[in-house]
Amino acid sequence: MSTERTSGQQLRSALSISLLSDSWIVILPLMMVIAAEMLICSAHLQAGIALHIVTLLLLTLSATSIPESHVSRSLQVLLLLPILRLLNLSMPVFSETTLYMFIYIYIPMLLPAYLVIRHQGLNLSGSGLSPKRIPGYILLSVIVGAIIGLGEFLIIRPGNLVPDLSFINMLKLSVIMIFVGFVEELVFRFLLQSRMEVSFGRLGGLLIVSLLFGFMHSGYGTLYEVLYACCAGLVLGYMFQKTGSLSLVSLTHGFVNIFLFGLIPLLPYFQV
Repeated sequence: MSTERTSGQQLRSALSISLLSDSWIVILPLMMVIAAEMLICSAHLQAGIALHIVTLLLLTLSATSIPESHVSRSLQVLLLLPILRLLNLSMPVFSETTLYMFIYIYIPMLLPAYLVIRHQGLNLSGSGLSPKRIPGYILLSVIVGAIIGLGEFLIIRPGNLVPDLSFINMLKLSVIMIFVGFVEELVFRFLLQSRMEVSFGRLGGLLIVSLLFGFMHSGYGTLYEVLYACCAGLVLGYMFQKTGSLSLVSLTHGFVNIFLFGLIPLLPYFQV
């Protein structure tokens, strides 16, 4: 019995070491995404775009040439980040309506996300999308969303995306922003964080994805926003770890944006 137990421990240790060793393959594209976002943040837009394109090509080749494993699945998910950034940067060419521009960015993101989910055999039904939990989730997401949204507003001071707080305008803003929150949380928490946790453990996955989430906010051009978004990513990632609920973090993310781009800028106290 002792010998069997020792052999089992040795096997688990060997597998753990092998898993950790393989995981370092994922580090290079992670660093390339962060480097591209740092270039964008420092106003080197063309260089940042070029590096994202190189990263996208490298990830495509790697994900299709590496044998099916946790590494190849992580690389497939990482593909979504340069796609998201390149979509984000190209949409202003086609649309001048800021609110509706989010639709043009995030609806196309559903296709590559769906393909990754289908290829990897993932199931959204186990991600907390239960109507019974929605009322409690709404209350918690409103509170957390208001706190995060207020802090972010004080950093970047964005303009309002709707002209007033009328029911129709707030309904349009809410629908679009909750949809945006869903797509981003589908990518960052359901897909990316889940895969990074396999490669780097629960804490490592949480920290890595929070870092990526922060740097993907580099378009605002301020390091303070990147750091704040990293902290927001930690909160959302922790909520996802504890509940396993994509609906909760999607609602929370959506309410962050509702407060940030609608409610807070239109409140008389915050108007300059």
